[in-house]
Amino acid sequence: MDAEAQESFREFVANRSSALLKTAVLLSGGDRHAGEDLLQNALIKAAGRWHRIDEPEAYVRQVLYRQQVSRWRLKWPRRELSVAEPPETGTAPDDSSGAAELRLVMRGALARLTARQRTVLVLRYFEDLPEGEVARILGCSVGTVRSATHRSLARLRALAPELAVLGPAADEQRPSRDYSPVEVRQ
Repeated sequence: MDAEAQESFREFVANRSSALLKTAVLLSGGDRHAGEDLLQNALIKAAGRWHRIDEPEAYVRQVLYRQQVSRWRLKWPRRELSVAEPPETGTAPDDSSGAAELRLVMRGALARLTARQRTVLVLRYFEDLPEGEVARILGCSVGTVRSATHRSLARLRALAPELAVLGPAADEQRPSRDYSPVEVRQ
């Protein structure tokens, strides 16, 4: 790699590594060390092909997703993530501590999902990718992505029912389908 490419790579890492690390940590179930390893391996692959990459961030994200998919396809024994329970407080939590508690609950629930379930949810909702793109990244059909997303959300809700305080129930967000054609025209 020539000096200009090295400088370009260093600038990319300095500017985008924190956003990429967030994705990597989510993909690895909230394990920061595993996320750092995942990102480091992706950046190593990108550095080797830097002069041929047109869109560096898209390339690195693609490598992150594929490496995570490869990890959950391997038959490694699953490691459990030990986390301390948050202490109970005697006072009512304010907004910032409530948000922090929800983040801890979400992290714990994501860590208890399978790697495939976690990957599907991160791609669909954190990265906000359409089902077709997720299917292409994971090498499966759109129907498989839909069913995996449905099962993953159901499992997440079962693991952490307290996440329901984040917003109204899904049924309340959907428009009612009990309307007549006259109402639609108005």
